[in-house]
Amino acid sequence: MSSEGKVIKPPIEDVESGKVFKPSKAFRNKNWFLMIFAAVGIWLIFLTLMLGLGYLIFGFTGQPGYQGWINVFWEIINPWYWIITAIWFIPAFILYPIYINAFEYSVIAKSGETMPEIYVKKGLINITRKHVPFRTITNISSRAGPFDRLFKIGSIEVETAGHSGASSMGGPEEKLEGIVFYEELRDFILRELRRFKDPYVTGTEVVIPEDEQVIRVGSSIEEEVLKVLQDIRDLLRDRS
Repeated sequence: MSSEGKVIKPPIEDVESGKVFKPSKAFRNKNWFLMIFAAVGIWLIFLTLMLGLGYLIFGFTGQPGYQGWINVFWEIINPWYWIITAIWFIPAFILYPIYINAFEYSVIAKSGETMPEIYVKKGLINITRKHVPFRTITNISSRAGPFDRLFKIGSIEVETAGHSGASSMGGPEEKLEGIVFYEELRDFILRELRRFKDPYVTGTEVVIPEDEQVIRVGSSIEEEVLKVLQDIRDLLRDRS
């Protein structure tokens, strides 16, 4: 299926029917790229520090030994850095796809006794299953950082009334990460929120309260009717 020339996997119809879907493989590739980027970046920082420090100690003062200082980096620090990096990098590189594959998302769009909700499952050892009813959602937003845009994915952030008030500094209550069709998913959730009779503040709409059809001030309708009948009776009595 395609929408405006962009392939959507899975089709948005599967999402709307409540089927479970997972993050895109591009989400795994993005995190692999970030791991490599972090390892090389830290190595470059070490290299720059060693070159700069060696220049201050030997080159700037004119003392001999600058080449020996550089050899210390290449022969001792550099090998040990990559050994220590490999200890965490290789297991993380292998296990991360398994961790990502355990993610499950569902946006249930069904009418009935059960309210529509967002379902998120994460974790391998400690498995977390969270159900966020639409009636509790206060804000829906989409986010795509520089690396997300590079891999053509994005995230949906969900905030609820209790969470946004109590711990708004900690970020959204729930995130649906690594979604290719994140903009379509955001728009679908917004449409579902607007289907409810009660007003919802979703960050993109203005809620205008409806006027009441009957205004009661200080007394019930029965008392008002009785008072009108008494006035009519008094008016007829005065004319007779």
